[in-house]
Amino acid sequence: MLNLTAENHRVRLSDGNSIPLIGLGTYADPKKTPKGTCLESVRIAIDTGYRHIDGAYVYYNEHEVGQAIREKIAEGKVKREDIFYCGKLWNTCHPPELVRPTLERTLDILKLDYVDLYIIELPMAFKPGEAIYPLDENGKWIYHETNLCATWEALEACKDAGLTKSIGVSNFNRRQLEMILNKPGLKHKPVTNQIECHPYFTQPKLFEFCRKHDIVLVGYSPLGTSRDETWVNVSSPPLLEDPVLNAIGDKYNKTAAQVALRFSIQRGVVVIPKSFNPERIRQNFQIFDFSLTDKEMKEIEALNKNIRYVEMLMWKDHPEYPFHDEY
Repeated sequence: MLNLTAENHRVRLSDGNSIPLIGLGTYADPKKTPKGTCLESVRIAIDTGYRHIDGAYVYYNEHEVGQAIREKIAEGKVKREDIFYCGKLWNTCHPPELVRPTLERTLDILKLDYVDLYIIELPMAFKPGEAIYPLDENGKWIYHETNLCATWEALEACKDAGLTKSIGVSNFNRRQLEMILNKPGLKHKPVTNQIECHPYFTQPKLFEFCRKHDIVLVGYSPLGTSRDETWVNVSSPPLLEDPVLNAIGDKYNKTAAQVALRFSIQRGVVVIPKSFNPERIRQNFQIFDFSLTDKEMKEIEALNKNIRYVEMLMWKDHPEYPFHDEY
């Protein structure tokens, strides 16, 4: 993992494709984000050297992501095959007959012929329909019977049809991964599991389980997370104020954020830091001109507090809520 460069930092996936170790996350509250912000951020990211963009239908900005990618291709800055785009299947679209139409809708919004990776965003099915967050008249969540194996088979068919190059999952625990891996007649195994992963939450057991099964971890919130108390556990201290990360940063003339990102990619964990701030988009990419020693890697590993920022407690009564299990 030490010979990574800004030009070449892909890792192999079990299906023969490859994924860049750093991507731009594009989640932002649609109500608080001015139109065009995401568009401009993806343009800047591609100009900076990012080749991996992580998005989702429920972020309501895939049209901007697609436009930025298409513009950069038209400019001759990149070719389509240089870009790695990950899209996600939302909770209301789990029934197998909805999977392909949902992916086709994403492709239509992006105006692209395929995505590079399509993942089940969460292992919890919600009632299908127009409402992204279906609630009953009392404001209670309306869940749906979850059949992860049936949903997975529909994803396999999308890969076979060429609508996505690779397929994976997100927020799956060990039991849920095993359900897929042990499925009779499995055609394609998940190549990735996108989970929360950073120095305060290094996920050692899930990391090891996925490594054993040749599943690449993609870490969201690799810098900790925003302090949006509607969905974030704000009792946990801000990661970027950590004295160890800052001391190591001083040694290399890097920020705590750059040290945290470098730590993850050196472990082989893909990072997808979200930023719509041009300066930070550029800074987050400047992690290929230094490397951490084994001693520093161990010091950072020792910061693990097993604290989740993104708990999704509003869904903790869902039968497939993934975070009750140890890992």
